[in-house]
Order: sequence, then C-alpha cells, then structure tokens
Amino acid sequence: MIKFVRFLKDESGATAIEYGLIAAGIGLVLVAAAPLIGAQITALFGAIATALTP
Repeated sequence: MIKFVRFLKDESGATAIEYGLIAAGIGLVLVAAAPLIGAQITALFGAIATALTP
C-alpha cells in the first residue's frame, strides 16, 4: 500500500511530459507557418544567390 501511495504522489515524469507538450506545440506552429513563409524564404535565398554570383 505504501508503494502505491508513493506512486500516486510521484511527479518526476510530469516535467518531461510538459516539455514534450511544449515541443509538440512549437513543432505544430512551425509546420503551420512553413507554407506561409516558404515563398518569401525562397525569394530571399534567390536574391542572396544572385548577389553572390559574379
């Protein structure tokens, strides 16, 4: 019974789960934002490549 109570009070995995949720949220934002800024990034790198070409 004591082991069961200790198990219920144990919060050591909570931090790992919270970090996982934060990382998943950031990943979703990046995936959602990629199509919106993809054309702008392509144009930026194209301009840089043109400027570097002699």
